[in-house]
Amino acid sequence: MIREEHLYQMALTCVPQIGSIQAKLLLEHFRSPKEIFNAKKKELSAIEGIGPIRAAAIKSFRDFDEIEEEFKIMEQEGIEALFIQDARYPRKLAHCSDAPIMLFFKGNVSLNPTYSISVIGTRRNTLYGKKITEDIIQELSSLGVLIVSGLAFGIDIIAHQAALQAGLPTIGVMAHGHSTIYPSQHASIAKKMLQQGGLLTECNYHTEPDRHQFPKRNRIVAGMTDATIVIETAAKGGSIITAELAHDYNRDVFAIPGRIQDKQSEGCLDLIHQHKAAIFTNVHSMIEELGWKKHRKPNEIQIPLFAELSEDEQTILKILQEKEDVHVDEIYRTTGWSCSQTAAQMLHLEMKGLIKSLPGKRYTTN
Repeated sequence: MIREEHLYQMALTCVPQIGSIQAKLLLEHFRSPKEIFNAKKKELSAIEGIGPIRAAAIKSFRDFDEIEEEFKIMEQEGIEALFIQDARYPRKLAHCSDAPIMLFFKGNVSLNPTYSISVIGTRRNTLYGKKITEDIIQELSSLGVLIVSGLAFGIDIIAHQAALQAGLPTIGVMAHGHSTIYPSQHASIAKKMLQQGGLLTECNYHTEPDRHQFPKRNRIVAGMTDATIVIETAAKGGSIITAELAHDYNRDVFAIPGRIQDKQSEGCLDLIHQHKAAIFTNVHSMIEELGWKKHRKPNEIQIPLFAELSEDEQTILKILQEKEDVHVDEIYRTTGWSCSQTAAQMLHLEMKGLIKSLPGKRYTTN
């Protein structure tokens, strides 16, 4: 059902010369978009950053019928309109000064997950870049991380595909409306993403891909996640813009170091050299730097509750409870057991659902 408040919210994004920054200024002075449109021109003009020209544009706006038709299409297509004040709007993005006032989302996941990462890079990736992207995302699968990218050729689409294969939610941020998919070659992957993530844009339904929209799209990719990983990129391009935006938003940025002769590594090395990105070495170190482990649920396993466990099984559980996760080699060294004895006890605990294996031969309690 189309509510009056939705019409005014979207109208605020359609007024000429009123961008995200000006809209936020207005929302600081008025409780709702409806109040903005009902305010007197003199009242609007008095707001610093608005002035008489923008005030006149607001007062002369009349395209509410077109906006209502837009909402009808979105309802039919299952597209959700998210105003910046809505609870479903990405909270991290909302804190950015130039965040879009309205987003349009089609999908089945929360835009405010516990953990989220933007994975970006060149459209002309190397095999090394592809492998690194796939490996990183596979290792993140145990944390249920939301993977965000731009649905473009190269690293973007590799990241989306790897997320789908790893069972992770993934969101593609588009530089056009929901009426199309660009590039068209990615339509089938985008369809799968609707069942395991979704598609997000600030553009109205029928907006066609336009080169001016892509840099604007990048601020959403940079702003809505905890951190950004740059896999491969040349010295200039969309990935550099996104990484610098993320840095400006005080987000963590990580870059994959490559060989100094490789064009696809120039941008990553520049970001590291300028201290705009940390060197990415492995997922475990990145997780520690992000502090994600601090936010994981406390270990709820209590050894005394498992009197039926053998002494050896309790020994392994005690080792795992002391740390968030442990490499199997450390268990060998701590217990002094043989490989076969350790493997047998680990298998028993896994079958009882008390521990689980992680990528890289690491284990944690369930």
